[in-house]
Amino acid sequence: MSDQDDTDQMNGADSLVQTLLDSGLDTCFTNPGTSEMHFVAALDHVPGMRSILVLQEGVATGAADGYYRMAGKPACTLLHLGPGLANGLSNLHNAKKAGSGVVNIVGEHAVTHIELDAPLTSDIEGIARPVSHWVHTSMSAADVGADAARAVQAANVAPGQVATLMLPSDTAWNEGGAVAPALTPAERPAFDEAAFEEAVAALSGPDSLLLLGGAALSAEMLEIAGRIAAKTGCKLLSEWANARQERGAGRVVVNRVPYPIDQALETLAPFKRIVLLGARAPIGFFAYPNKPAILTAEGTQITNLCTTAQDIAGALEALCGGVGAADTPPAHVAEAATPDKPSGPLEPGGIAQALARTIPEDAIVIDEAITTGRAFFPATAGAPKHTWVNNCGGSIGYGMPVAIGAAVACPDRKVMALIGDGSAMYTVQALWTMAREGLDITIVIFANRVYKILRGELTNVGVSNAGPKAMDMLSLDQPTLEFAQMAKSMGVEATQVTDCKALELAIETGLAHKGPYLIEAVM
Repeated sequence: MSDQDDTDQMNGADSLVQTLLDSGLDTCFTNPGTSEMHFVAALDHVPGMRSILVLQEGVATGAADGYYRMAGKPACTLLHLGPGLANGLSNLHNAKKAGSGVVNIVGEHAVTHIELDAPLTSDIEGIARPVSHWVHTSMSAADVGADAARAVQAANVAPGQVATLMLPSDTAWNEGGAVAPALTPAERPAFDEAAFEEAVAALSGPDSLLLLGGAALSAEMLEIAGRIAAKTGCKLLSEWANARQERGAGRVVVNRVPYPIDQALETLAPFKRIVLLGARAPIGFFAYPNKPAILTAEGTQITNLCTTAQDIAGALEALCGGVGAADTPPAHVAEAATPDKPSGPLEPGGIAQALARTIPEDAIVIDEAITTGRAFFPATAGAPKHTWVNNCGGSIGYGMPVAIGAAVACPDRKVMALIGDGSAMYTVQALWTMAREGLDITIVIFANRVYKILRGELTNVGVSNAGPKAMDMLSLDQPTLEFAQMAKSMGVEATQVTDCKALELAIETGLAHKGPYLIEAVM
């Protein structure tokens, strides 16, 4: 408890911090302003909260996302008024799509000041709602503790939700705060029992597919899925983007539905029956002229057995029993595999080899490599056991902030962040926080000096006559971005490489280094 035992003397901010701690939150990613100063002061009055300063709010929200994915519990963010929250919206969108629990504490003007329409006044609740499951404004110091407990409860609703609590500055500084007890979140609802028999019947032979997502991609659940595949002959796939997937030698291999439309259509064409377990029916990332948005073959029977919010473990175990696979050894278990040493200039295949050779046991791989990274996933199936983390919301600039959260949640595990150069510039400030906190992260920036994915999308959407002005909008040179120099300016050791051999050596150096290390891979 706080050293302020007399609750009559406790202000709202102190009651907020202690309630968060009592509710299991002990980490805060923060970029505070004037309206949050009493929360900042409360961090001294109330011991136990780790507060991590970031230099841009999108880093805070992305870090909270990464923390939840690896810790399995929420962190909180501390953001300054509406503009501060707005700066964090992109990665809150990603967190929401990933099913990550986040508690945003957003400062607000004093209740008596809001009506004066000061320059920073805005509709904070309106800004918050599109990226939040739960939104509330505390109106008095006496309410703050109870409101905080409800925010944590909302964030812990399966699979994880974004809760945003506005804290007017006078509710923070006024006395009368009271610590509230932790609240239990609602239990996961059961899977769809009405769909169970249909799901059991659907999984028969290679023209059937069990499509996995969410908690179904844990090591334990994948083993059960492997038993089902071995017994029924069905195929296993996951969604293109997954919040967290356990992979590597000794684990069941589950490849992803490809991102490119044509490849996805080809991959899914053979399946007449698909059972969804923690996944959505496959759709295109974007709409394209003369191409379908629904990626399954016409007439495919789709059975939605269990959503990400429902009891995935119960659904998989029941399905395993329903097909009689409880004692069946799992299929598709990855064997340890080390590819040959790569050589020559940097290209996706050679880079994938270097990664497969260097991923250490129990590593966490954060994937925002965009186009360069499409070769990485299959090539690393036989690497030592590791966790793979994808961008579920599609808004770029997530990779380095998520790496911060993962490293804070799992300080004894190596974190590798694979980042495109265009993505890196959205939240490059994350490097400073990595250095300040001494986080054990090896960052590889793939510097192809272009928004390469958009070059491809020009063709995909039917633009065949792109001229110099259009191409210039997709280029990242003139001037050239120097990531190694930027990293060093923020306290991160860095090097630059131009070939596969040097890349492998640099990754080994980075992983052996205690603290952050950046590799600029110039392609």
